Amino acid sequence: MTVPGAIPDPVPEPLAGAASDLPAGRVPGTGPGPMPVSRAYGHCEHVVRTRARNFAYGIRLLPPPKRRALSTVYALARRIDDVGDEAGPVAERLERLEQERRRLRALTALPESPGPGLTAIGPVPADVTADPVMVALGDAAARFPLPLEAFEELIDGCAADVAGARYRCHDDLVGYCRQVAGSIGRLSLGVFGLAGGALASDGARVLRRAAGRADALGVALQLTNILRDLREDRCADRIYLPADDLRRFGCTLGLDARGSFTDPPERLAGLIRFEAARALGWYAEGMRLIPLLDRRSAACTAAMAGIYRRLLGRIAADPARVLAGRLSLAPWVKAMVAARALTGAAQGPPPQGEPR
Repeated sequence: MTVPGAIPDPVPEPLAGAASDLPAGRVPGTGPGPMPVSRAYGHCEHVVRTRARNFAYGIRLLPPPKRRALSTVYALARRIDDVGDEAGPVAERLERLEQERRRLRALTALPESPGPGLTAIGPVPADVTADPVMVALGDAAARFPLPLEAFEELIDGCAADVAGARYRCHDDLVGYCRQVAGSIGRLSLGVFGLAGGALASDGARVLRRAAGRADALGVALQLTNILRDLREDRCADRIYLPADDLRRFGCTLGLDARGSFTDPPERLAGLIRFEAARALGWYAEGMRLIPLLDRRSAACTAAMAGIYRRLLGRIAADPARVLAGRLSLAPWVKAMVAARALTGAAQGPPPQGEPR
């Protein structure tokens, strides 16, 4: 599984002065005292710059406070996802996921912060204060209405990856996608907020509608990830496409000694196009979130979704390419999509209640 917006790269080089034996997530040079929030955010933004080659195109369009908060959401999601993707004993990886859950629960159990950072809210477990991602997340959660429980859904989805779960039908797969990607959509919505006019009439109802659309967009992105990574995942003994769909198209996703699919290419192409069409339906619902957002949040969302939807179009147009290996867009194409998203947000009429 891959966090939406990410391309799994080699683990980035440590920050300057880093020691390889530091605890996971520890920023070097901070000493035993409280970690400065600015340094914690800096670590999260470093993770985005080095690991999130798709996500970064959208996040750059946000104002600094939202950009920092969303970088923090990504950094924790990336760390959790890495546990699900890496090799190693199943029991050890499941325990590492539970460690992330315990740190998250320690953070969410703290009283609401009256100010930035974790130092203002009383005793905090050492493995939280020493963790730049948790320090930044604590600050972000004090500034934005982040549904932190959504991270536990992500942990559950990654635990299913570690356990080698497979899916019988599309609804089962969608449930998994909601855990690992819909959760990130809802967390992102907590950072974005809604445009003033969108909340003018019935705020609670509009928020529920927006959360559902953010969830749907996350499902669309994850379905795209699954198709993009089809061969890579299969070589790692992971199959996400539903068993019902495989039977429908007469496919097994078997591999030969060279790691190539043994199913007839025309059957695989039909399967991929079928799954791509389903994903487009989720995009249609998820993109309805954009009019509810303020301009820069709308531009960020449109850029990230636009990059992935364009990638999905390439996959559907030429399934053979994704069957042979990972398919990606050129950087200039991603930059063009992001620029169009920003231009579209700037030219569109402001939502009701938002000043020009």
